[in-house]
Amino acid sequence: MINLLELVYPNVCGFCNKICKNELCNRCKNKIKKYEINIIIKPQNRYFEELISIFKYEGIFREKIIQYKFGDKAYMNNTFAKIILKNEKICGLLKKYDIIIPVPIHKKRKAQRGYNQTQLIANKISKCLNIKLCNNVLVKNKNTIAQSKLNKKKRVQNIKGAFKILNSEKIKGKDILLLDDIYTTGSTANECSKILKKAGAKTVGVLTIAKD
Repeated sequence: MINLLELVYPNVCGFCNKICKNELCNRCKNKIKKYEINIIIKPQNRYFEELISIFKYEGIFREKIIQYKFGDKAYMNNTFAKIILKNEKICGLLKKYDIIIPVPIHKKRKAQRGYNQTQLIANKISKCLNIKLCNNVLVKNKNTIAQSKLNKKKRVQNIKGAFKILNSEKIKGKDILLLDDIYTTGSTANECSKILKKAGAKTVGVLTIAKD
């Protein structure tokens, strides 16, 4: 039977908008393969125990993340979420966490952008993997300069004291998965992990779509 809804609103590739059955067309799938890294790092001298990154922040993946964050393309969260959720290796690692927390953005920036790009993806991961989502624990209370505009030393200073914890009882003794879109120097992930740990989190793992 013909699905009338699909005739009016056909499925399209999340990257090139060509009609296809899945989240990405075969051409775009092949394009992103060379950027896939699926790395798991156990860092030293960090407040988080594990870093999981799926792609290099290069080429088409860099282009699409920038469009998603700054190009008023909130709908792309569906494509990024499905890419993560179809990665069996990564999903196997994520299931050990009790709670998923997206890195927050300041309320002024959220008002300008209209959405928090990591929160949209976290919503879908939470539902599909049955990991509890907490949006009201980690908040950003300082509207900082965009980290991408700063060098490594200034990034650390810029992000210091930018976050605070609410409802700390929700994370005490829990294994926390912190979700961000890009990992560059790790300053943001480390600062968030530090205050999560001080608030009683047992462990913190960081998941990023891409790593610079």
